[in-house]
Order: sequence, then structure tokens, then C-alpha cells
Amino acid sequence: MSQDKTGIRLVQRPEQPTAVVREKVPMNELQGFFGRAFGAVMAAARDQGVQISGPPFGLYRGMPTDTVDVEAGFPVTARVTASAGVEAGTLPACRAFEATHTGPYDTLVTTYDAIQERMTEEGFTPADSMWEYYLSDPAKEPDPATWKTLVVWPVT
Repeated sequence: MSQDKTGIRLVQRPEQPTAVVREKVPMNELQGFFGRAFGAVMAAARDQGVQISGPPFGLYRGMPTDTVDVEAGFPVTARVTASAGVEAGTLPACRAFEATHTGPYDTLVTTYDAIQERMTEEGFTPADSMWEYYLSDPAKEPDPATWKTLVVWPVT
């Protein structure tokens, strides 16, 4: 694992089973989608006796435009059975660049830009999907300036 002064690290991530809701969502409706998806996944995990094993995340397939193909959910210790829009998923084993972003979600682009710049400098090609772990709970930390998000961007 290598890390530079911006906190960008090149890591090897293990495969991680997940429970998710996947939809194509207009960018301006992401917040509502995440709230709905996280609630549905927590309920399905509870009902099926599956343990949540990490923070909530959003996985983005392709570069977002006006809409985005997104999965939202949680890492889990065992596969869930599909129900009520919740399905089993996987975060793939991969080499990825990652960095922790501090600040509101609408400033995440600065971290993505820094990661992409580092990828280019080191001769890597970004994969067409990436994910974010939401390490802060806005309900418990109302100041967006303190929110922490771990951005994970695999390379091909």
C-alpha cells in the first residue's frame, strides 16, 4: 500500500458480499434514494438474521450524468435472499486507489479529481465503477464540513 501527501492510497481490496438496492436515479434524487435503500437493506438484513459488517456505501456504475446507475447498501457477513427490492451484491476484489474525503458530499468531486490525477500520473486506467463508504451519519453529525467519505476507485 502506498500513500502520498493527499492521503491517496493504492490498495488491494478483498471481495466483500453486500446487500443492496440498485436503481437508475436522477442525480437530484440521490439523497432520497439513499435513505430509502439503506432503510430497506437494514430491514431485510434484520429480517433474515444477516449481520451488517461495515458502513453504508454507494456504488456507481459508469460516470454519472443527469442520472446514475447506483447500488446503495451495506457490506454483510452472508448473502441475503432477494426481497422487497433488496438483492445480494458484491464489491469486487480489486486494486484500487482510495482516499478519505472530509466535507459535504457536493465537494466529493475534488477527491475524485485528485484520485484520477494520481491514476494518470502512475499510468493506471480507472475502472468504470467506483464506490463511496459513508463514514459519518448526518443525523449524528449535522455539520457537513465534518463528514467523512471513503472514496474507492478501482483500476483496470
